[in-house]
Amino acid sequence: MHTNESQKKQPIDWHDADIIAGLKKAGTNMSALSVANGYTRNGLRNALYRKYPKAERIIAGAIGVNPEDIWPSRYAS
Repeated sequence: MHTNESQKKQPIDWHDADIIAGLKKAGTNMSALSVANGYTRNGLRNALYRKYPKAERIIAGAIGVNPEDIWPSRYAS
């Protein structure tokens, strides 16, 4: 099948399980990170399902990457 140059690949966001694993490797989890940043236990979890820039920065910072690396589709221009 021939592809057209105008058909660009869509950026692929990390799977939720990869984000959770990244936090675990960093020595934390979503609940602990939420509470440590003044949220309820599930406060940051919303970032897994919808755009939430502040929570995205907190999660990405804990993993050691930029939010754009985890959710490229949310930051694509």
